[in-house]
Amino acid sequence: MKRFLWTSLFALLLGAAWFSIARAQQPTPSDDDVNAIARQLFCPVCENTPLDVCPTQACAQWRDEIRLRLAQGWTEQQIKDYFAKTYGIRVLAEPPRQGLNWLVYIIPPVAFIAGIYILFRALRSWRELSRSEKAQATAPPQAGDDPYLDRIEEELKKRG
Repeated sequence: MKRFLWTSLFALLLGAAWFSIARAQQPTPSDDDVNAIARQLFCPVCENTPLDVCPTQACAQWRDEIRLRLAQGWTEQQIKDYFAKTYGIRVLAEPPRQGLNWLVYIIPPVAFIAGIYILFRALRSWRELSRSEKAQATAPPQAGDDPYLDRIEEELKKRG
């Protein structure tokens, strides 16, 4: 009985040790995990090329760095902050929403709304102008409407 108790205790400890070792190991990040973050960073060598599609050696090293950080348990935001701190915010695909960078998010919608307003006002004024031209075309000319005709009539009265 004592032997069974010791064997059971040993098996329990062995199982606990194996479980803690297996749990302590982080799963190896997949290429999809790495590319999900790399897609949000730009190549340091090529201009305006996302890191996930750039074929340069520098980008391969950056992707390896991302894979290493993910394996260490870093979050996506921590990795992006690390690259921005190390290489500057120009490596980020989306600039941080602070300081003057807010203009990137504010100006396009404001310009779009202003353009719609200007277009609406222009169409409305063109429509009113077209209505007034139609009304003038259908109305018979009256004396005093056209200063040039009035002047010609005055000149003809003086001569004749």
